[in-house]
Amino acid sequence: MSLIIRGGTVVNADRQFRADVYCADGVIKAVGENLDVPAGAQVVDAGGQYVMPGGIDPHTHMQLPFMGTVASEDFYSGTAAAMAGGTTTIIDFVIPAPKQRLMDAYRQWREWAEKSASDYSFHVAITWWDQSVHDDMGTLVREEGVNSFKHFMAYKGAIMADDEIMYQSFRRALTLGAMPTVHAENGELVFQLQRKLLAECITGPEGHPLSRPPAAEGEAANRAIRFAEVIGVPLYIVHVSCKDALDEIIRARNAGLRVYGEVLPGHLLVDDRVYRNPDFTFAAAHVMSPPFRAKSHQEALWQGLQAGHLQTTATDHCCFCAEQKAAGCDDFSKIPNGCGGVEDRMAVLWTHGVNTGRLTPEEFVAITSANAARIFNLYPRKGSISVGADADIVVWDPNASKTISAKTHRQQVDFNIFEGMQVRGLPSHTISQGKLTWVQGELRAERGAGRYLKRPAYTSAFAALEKIAAARTPTAVARRPG
Repeated sequence: MSLIIRGGTVVNADRQFRADVYCADGVIKAVGENLDVPAGAQVVDAGGQYVMPGGIDPHTHMQLPFMGTVASEDFYSGTAAAMAGGTTTIIDFVIPAPKQRLMDAYRQWREWAEKSASDYSFHVAITWWDQSVHDDMGTLVREEGVNSFKHFMAYKGAIMADDEIMYQSFRRALTLGAMPTVHAENGELVFQLQRKLLAECITGPEGHPLSRPPAAEGEAANRAIRFAEVIGVPLYIVHVSCKDALDEIIRARNAGLRVYGEVLPGHLLVDDRVYRNPDFTFAAAHVMSPPFRAKSHQEALWQGLQAGHLQTTATDHCCFCAEQKAAGCDDFSKIPNGCGGVEDRMAVLWTHGVNTGRLTPEEFVAITSANAARIFNLYPRKGSISVGADADIVVWDPNASKTISAKTHRQQVDFNIFEGMQVRGLPSHTISQGKLTWVQGELRAERGAGRYLKRPAYTSAFAALEKIAAARTPTAVARRPG
């Protein structure tokens, strides 16, 4: 099957230009004006619209077992909803239980993900350490195409990676050419503050942000960056929610360190007043970590995105319905952490980024697809409208509008953190592997059509970094002559 997109303006991260885009066999075959294509090609009229790479969400949690329950969105429903919003690739997380073999957890997640409608890949979390973890990391990189490993610096007593685990894992990642990523919150401080607040009878959702202050995120971000600096490995910090953590990233990047930051649309637009709403169901629906912050942090995050200090946008899509959130009705620390957003990310960012002048269309493409593809070694297969790239494309109507609502979204959750928000700029068509999966409001996602994406290691670049790191160590310095 072949397909031709005619009359649109192609937008990549570096430029925009008028061109047709011809796709066949799941890849882009030609990009140019007035293309002559074989008879019978399916035609998509993109007149007055933008033709952009399909979105990449580098941070989702489909079907996640967490805090005594399982996320309500599975890999089919989640990827289908994503394509309704213009996202054609997700990078989800394999999260082994403490003492569980990494390969066993990885195989379980691969099985769950077979129902995906769109292409997908995985980060793998390091939740404990022994020789088997060391060995499995090697297998994952060399044989399974995993090039990033997640470290939760929070959730004490569950999946938290302490300093020893981070040290061992960061070193192993360096030798393998893999990228450590971190959820930056000081887990011990959060745990102690939770105990203190509960002892003071602060049990409702308002206790959630109080137990996870910006300083706890800033300290953890700084600590992870310092580990990465000493070891000599690049670092990716997920869901940066506050100025405290952003400042640490800016300092590190100004010092020449390879530190990357991710931000969620929710942290750009939703503030911590939601936790003080007297309706428990409403307040609890917003419980995620890090929490939504005071409005003063939002402008700093927008500036960080505009300046390039934050490179990617994601959703941390992890849905729990009201009945599940009710597990913490008497103890905020037991409310399952997570919110949705995979369907709304691109429309929200276009509305509040491009339409306000904060972002250009090219910058929009960079933060919604191209940068994630580059950082996680999928570029230019993903994140680019170019010959040879996968035919994962969104035709974007800048004048289409809607009101976001849980009543009409396709996400499998009963709440939407952007409820009632008017957005202008929506996908008219989403194309995955050269096939139309979203057409003017009609979802055509196919269960099981998604492919697992192997992501090569960064071996050649990391070899040079490892030599630099060795030269920085006290032992290496002591061995220098004279």
